[in-house]
Amino acid sequence: MNILMVYPEYPDAFWAFKTALKFIGRKASMPPLGLLTVASMLPKEWDKRIVDLNVRPLTDEQIAWADMVFVSAMLVQSKSAQEVINRSKAAGKKVVAGGPVFTNMAHLFTGVDHYIKGEAEVTLKPFLADLAAGTLKPEYSSAVKPQLNYTPIPMWELINFKDYAFMLLQYSRGCPWDCDFCDITGMFGRVPRVKPVERMIAEFDSLYINGYRHGTIFLVDDNFIGNRLHVKQFLKKFVIWQHQHNYPFQLTTEASVDLADHEDLMLLMQQANFSKVFLGIESVNIESLLGCHKDQNAKRDLVAVVKKVQGYGMQVYGGFIVGLDKDPPSVFDKMINYIQNTGVVNAMVGLLQAVPGTDLWNRLEREGRLLEDSSGNNTSARLNFIPQMDREQLIAGYKRILSTIYSSRNYYQRIWTFIKHYHPTSKSRIKLRELVAVIKSSWHIGIVSNKRWLYWGLLVRTFFTKIKAVPVAIELAIMGLHFEKVVSDVCKEE
Repeated sequence: MNILMVYPEYPDAFWAFKTALKFIGRKASMPPLGLLTVASMLPKEWDKRIVDLNVRPLTDEQIAWADMVFVSAMLVQSKSAQEVINRSKAAGKKVVAGGPVFTNMAHLFTGVDHYIKGEAEVTLKPFLADLAAGTLKPEYSSAVKPQLNYTPIPMWELINFKDYAFMLLQYSRGCPWDCDFCDITGMFGRVPRVKPVERMIAEFDSLYINGYRHGTIFLVDDNFIGNRLHVKQFLKKFVIWQHQHNYPFQLTTEASVDLADHEDLMLLMQQANFSKVFLGIESVNIESLLGCHKDQNAKRDLVAVVKKVQGYGMQVYGGFIVGLDKDPPSVFDKMINYIQNTGVVNAMVGLLQAVPGTDLWNRLEREGRLLEDSSGNNTSARLNFIPQMDREQLIAGYKRILSTIYSSRNYYQRIWTFIKHYHPTSKSRIKLRELVAVIKSSWHIGIVSNKRWLYWGLLVRTFFTKIKAVPVAIELAIMGLHFEKVVSDVCKEE
C-alpha cells in the first residue's frame, strides 16, 4: 500500500514567518507533526511519503504513485486542503482526512472518502481494521480521550530537517481552564493528559539520533503547565538530559499566565533551556476577561506576569483579542500601551473569531449573532459574528492597534524595553545559519532599508549594555519584517 500524506499550505499569517525564513535559509517554520505521528501508526510494510506544500509543490506523479491520499489540516489551511482533495479525486484516488478542521468542520469540504475524527490513537485502528476487511465506513469518530503512553515517536525520516526553522514535539493534551472562545477543552478535555517522562526523553533522543542538533523545539501543548506536578518531574529529568548532551536544543512552548506564580517551575524551564513562551494574555480589560471566562487572568497583575517570565530568560509571545463583548472603546489604547510598556515584542493581536465547538459559538448561535464560519486566521480583519461594539469602530480600532505597535519606531522601542528586563540564559551555541542571518540582516535592514538607524542603534545599545542579548535583538529585528508584511496585508482588507 502506497500512502501519500499531504500537508496543505499556510497563508502568510502570524505563525508562518515566511519573510523571516529567508534570512535563515529555511522553507517552512515547522513540520507536520500530526502526519509524522500518524505515519508511525500505519503498518510498517506500507510505503509512506509526506509532501508538505509549505516546502515544495505537490506533483501529479506523486499523486499517481499513491493508493490513498491522507490529508491533515487546521482551519487556516482549509482552502489549500480542498485543492489537494480535488486534485486527488480527479486522479481517481481515495482521500482520507483527519486533524482539527476535519474533526470540527467537516461540512466545509467535499470529496473526502473517509474521515478520521478525534484523536488518531483511538479512531485510526478501527479504520485500519475495516480497510483490511474491505468494510470501510465514511467516518470514524470517538469521544474517548486516550492516555498518551503509547503514542508513537514521529517518523522523522520522512522529512528533511533542513527545510524547517524548528521541530515540534507534544508533551500533553488538554487544559484545566475553560475560556469560552477556545476549542481546546472541547477537543482534548479539561484534565491534561501527559506522556510519561521516559517517553518524552525518548522523543528527544529520537530527534538527536536522527541528526537534529543545535536547534529549537516547540512543545506544541496548548498549555504546557496544565499538569504542574508532572511537568516538574519531566523537566528535572530533561535538565539532566540537556546537560549530558551539551544542550543541543532550545525550547519554546505555550502556557497560561499562572506560570508566573511558580518560580520553581520557571527556574526549571530556565535550566532546561527554554527561550520563549507564548502566553494567552487576551485582554487588558478586566470585565472583558471575566466575560469570556478568563478569570485566571483577571486575578493577576498582567504587567508583573510578563516581567517575571522575562526575568527567567524567556521571551514572552503574547496572544491578545479585541472584539470581546465587554470591550469598551478605550480597549484599543489600553492594549497599545500595555504591549509597548511590557516589551511583548511578538504580540499576536487578533479579532475575536467564533469557532464551532466552543461556548462562544454556541452562545452566539442562540443569540442569532453568527454570520459565517471562522477563517482560522489569527490575524485577519474579517469578523464572523455581530459584535457588541460598532462593527466599523471595532475593525478600525483593531487595524490601529496593529499599525501602531508594528510601526518601525514603536517596534524597535519595544525590543529595547524587552531587552532591558531580559536576562538571557541560553546555553545553546551559535549556529551557522544564525551567522548567515546576521550578515543578511546587516545588509537588508542595516543598509538597504529605511530602518537602518533604528537597527544599528538597537544593536549598539544592546552590545554595550547586555551583549548576550545581541543575537535575540537581531532575531527580533528580522521578525519585524514578517510582522510588517502581516500588518500591511491586514490593513488592506476590506
